[in-house]
Amino acid sequence: MATIDGLPPLRDVIATHGLSAKKALGQNFLLDLNLTAKIARLAGDMSACDVLEIGPGPGGLTRGLLAEGARRVLAIEKDARCMPALAEIAAVYPGRLEVINGDALEVDPLAHLTPPIRVAANLPYNVGTELLVRWLTPAEWPPFWESLTLMFQKEVAERITAAPGSKAYGRLALLAQWRADPRIVLSLPPEAFTPAPKVSSAVVHLTALPAPRFEADPKVLERVVAMAFNQRRKMLRAALKGLVPDLEDRLIASGIEPTDRAETVSLEQFCALARAVKAG
Repeated sequence: MATIDGLPPLRDVIATHGLSAKKALGQNFLLDLNLTAKIARLAGDMSACDVLEIGPGPGGLTRGLLAEGARRVLAIEKDARCMPALAEIAAVYPGRLEVINGDALEVDPLAHLTPPIRVAANLPYNVGTELLVRWLTPAEWPPFWESLTLMFQKEVAERITAAPGSKAYGRLALLAQWRADPRIVLSLPPEAFTPAPKVSSAVVHLTALPAPRFEADPKVLERVVAMAFNQRRKMLRAALKGLVPDLEDRLIASGIEPTDRAETVSLEQFCALARAVKAG
């Protein structure tokens, strides 16, 4: 069967190189090259961008990113078994694919990338949320990336994009929506993957905002939000007890009723409360 880049279908690649998915590495391979090309297109115009990919596995999305015109791709893969398959892709796209065999939580990709940079990845389930939080909480903003196009378990994707009042709304939604514009752009059933996971998946596209949506000190905001959602069923006057001496006055000044619960409070209100807390 012919493919767009002349390389074998992914099932053949996996068979040739003995790449059975490892649960310990959070691996679920997406084998449909039409789908990987679609995800690559959802990342936007990459012709003038370097692209960071985490966990390429046998290289389905890698091939999509390169075929769709990415200027250059840096792929970080922990599983050494995948290196020969990725080397075959690199040979078809000379000078456009660099592969690092390492742990994405430990490798600094910036030494290998030239801005502008986009991130696109079918993230391993066991490190996906941790990587997202790192990318959303750099020491300085704007971050190194212009956009993130990331595959998550659907439940995590819904937590990233949740609105106030919903069960999924919490710390992850506030973190993502404070500094980025996240939206779910594609949903995928378990059977799209090999092996099929027990849950559905979704691709979230996050565009970095030039500045946070509302003014707030990041550390103060994180502390307020963490306290509020650690006891999300409690009224805020109880959940935030001890945060500041005159808590109820500051809640009211921020447009929040002391009897409100965290899941009903908007991002703008949390930022106003963070400013009120920092003011002393």
